[in-house]
Amino acid sequence: MLNTLKELCRLDGVSGNEDQVRQYIQDRAAPLAGDVRADALGNLIVFKTGKKSTGNKLMLCAHMDEVGVIVTRITEDGFLKFDFVGGVDRRVAIGKPVLIGQGKVPGIIGLKAIHLTTREERKKVPKTESLYIDIGAKDKKSAEKLVELGDYGTFVCEPEAFGGGLLKARAIDDRVGCAVMLKLLEEDLPLDVTFAFTAQEEVGTRGAFGAAFSVTPEIALVLETTTAADLPGVESHRRVCAPGKGPVISYMDGATIYDRELFEILRSLSEENGIPWQTKEYIAGGNDARTVQRTKAGVRVAAMSAAVRYLHAPASVGSIADFENMLKLTRLFLEEIAGM
Repeated sequence: MLNTLKELCRLDGVSGNEDQVRQYIQDRAAPLAGDVRADALGNLIVFKTGKKSTGNKLMLCAHMDEVGVIVTRITEDGFLKFDFVGGVDRRVAIGKPVLIGQGKVPGIIGLKAIHLTTREERKKVPKTESLYIDIGAKDKKSAEKLVELGDYGTFVCEPEAFGGGLLKARAIDDRVGCAVMLKLLEEDLPLDVTFAFTAQEEVGTRGAFGAAFSVTPEIALVLETTTAADLPGVESHRRVCAPGKGPVISYMDGATIYDRELFEILRSLSEENGIPWQTKEYIAGGNDARTVQRTKAGVRVAAMSAAVRYLHAPASVGSIADFENMLKLTRLFLEEIAGM
């Protein structure tokens, strides 16, 4: 699964521009499933029959999109003004390389030099409007030959294993969920499963609404990442979860109260099969589950996540063992649901 995850993390897929990721998944899924379709929002819906015919009882869900930037203006000096797509931490964006548009024009996110700032300015997180992207253009005309307004930009980060079984990559959120689902598509399934690879999660879980409304599942398992805060300077009660301690099984986050029976199923399966697991020790965040849960008459939802450091930053870090255990636990979950 690691190779699949690395390939997915190399693809460009800022919210609303998931084409590369969707095409890659579609090419992989088409020979493995009977029904593969993309909807108007850009979701990819894949239905695969299993040993037990259950129709749309179960949907697995993971989002394809990532955070990034979008060009909003070109200055007379040839610099690009931009906005962030998704919740990017401005504190870590300065000086980071980006690739802009279809031509992958290289640029650097810049800010007024520190020796030109006032003492008060240095105490504050810079506002987005004070940032710019330097693509090396000498003036506006030169820049306009390379980029256009509305071009997306992705951060630059080559996936790389390092340390004690960790992976550093951009867009682990949520290419790890997509990788788990792709691996399951390659296997014989115990029941019919609909795989929803959703679009635009990072800008308000927009794609999941259309996907869930179309599929109308009884049960949905969202495969995601969640914020790990096991870092120096973070108070113990705010550390949430940590890479290497197993998949995170949520009972509640900032947007969803999860189905208690499904939570207990995941917890019991972990403990019975020697899979380490953890839960969030601080209630925060949200994911596609909040939208799926509220679709039509309601959907029973569960979430399983990988604890990942530096979410929504140019580079994130997670545990390879956690990713593999997400796959193992999801397999067991499918078996359990097939027996219900």
